[in-house]
Amino acid sequence: MKARVRWIENRLFMGESGTGHTVVLGTTAGPDGLKLAPSALELMLIGAGGCTAWDVVDILEKGRQAVDDCVVELDADRAETEPKVFTRIHIHFTVSGRNLDRTKVERAIQLSADKYCSATAMLAKTAKITHDFEVVESGEALVAS
Repeated sequence: MKARVRWIENRLFMGESGTGHTVVLGTTAGPDGLKLAPSALELMLIGAGGCTAWDVVDILEKGRQAVDDCVVELDADRAETEPKVFTRIHIHFTVSGRNLDRTKVERAIQLSADKYCSATAMLAKTAKITHDFEVVESGEALVAS
């Protein structure tokens, strides 16, 4: 796996994956004071969410579950001193579909956490990672844990 990051201006950078996909990152504030791009740490958190969401959807689909949507919300704390690594990450899954088996959703999340998600496995070296989930059927929350 390869990647390349190039400085654009101020504290704005362009990242390019080995497969040619690009993303802007940095902490530069625009004229209105808003950040122009996510920071590297924000992208790491997004990457962890994407990694575990991919696992959960893949596991459920292989288990013949009719998944329509999977939303992963992450909330994290960082250390107060340098390097300001993640110290706590909570992951909340909202999995939607038709007649989803709650036990299979829970198992898919656990398999991602314990075995498959490389991103959360790396972040777990410095952060306590917790998760919970809800299952949604036809727009209504069935189960929250």
